[in-house]
Amino acid sequence: MVLTIGQLAATAGVTVRTVRHYHHVGLLPEPERDASGYRRYRAQAAVDLIRIRTLADAGVPLARIDALLHARPTEFASAITDIDAELQRKIDQLAEYRRRIAELASGESLVLPPEVVAVLNRMRSLGISERRVRLERDSWILMQALDPRALPQRVREKNASFDDPETTRLILACDQSVDWDPHDPRLDRLIDDLDAWEIEHERDSGQPDYLNLIISRISEASPAWQRIVDALTHRAERRRTAGPDS
Repeated sequence: MVLTIGQLAATAGVTVRTVRHYHHVGLLPEPERDASGYRRYRAQAAVDLIRIRTLADAGVPLARIDALLHARPTEFASAITDIDAELQRKIDQLAEYRRRIAELASGESLVLPPEVVAVLNRMRSLGISERRVRLERDSWILMQALDPRALPQRVREKNASFDDPETTRLILACDQSVDWDPHDPRLDRLIDDLDAWEIEHERDSGQPDYLNLIISRISEASPAWQRIVDALTHRAERRRTAGPDS
């Protein structure tokens, strides 16, 4: 009994395209054409194709199937053990990928330590917008990359600021001003309040370059915030120029 390529494929439960692919990679010998110009397959080809399909469906790489088809029983068993071990390594790797992808739902934990993630979550609990929290997250990422030793102190300072009602009020006010027009008169009052806070807390105007980068990253998100930063910087510079006795 001889089979056409379509009949052969149907017998093994594969497509004609798959049969041709197996011909191309050398897994299944391609018979000569008959007088009519068609390729005719004998029963052995069907048996070989079913074995190839079974191994491929089991996850055996095509590059290893030919050797398995011609292996002695002991060699076959050893090869299957190796393939099984390789599959298990891939399963473990995929499980790790799934674990990491699951963590993306709260992506901060992938790149930031738990104490910083706690700060971000505390901001959310205070009612600070997710937009501002994301900017804060990016700031912590920059800080961790450029000055990781400063992180513990900054975490303490952040938590202390949230413990202070006036500081928290100003943080929330800044957050609410994100979409204000830069010439909104409410910004003038907010700038005065922020300037008074800086004077009261005697903030050191000198700061690492990475903090300037972080401030720039935040202020560029909003023209109103940019105006706040520019005004406070100008006032602080004017006080330094005037001196302590002015």
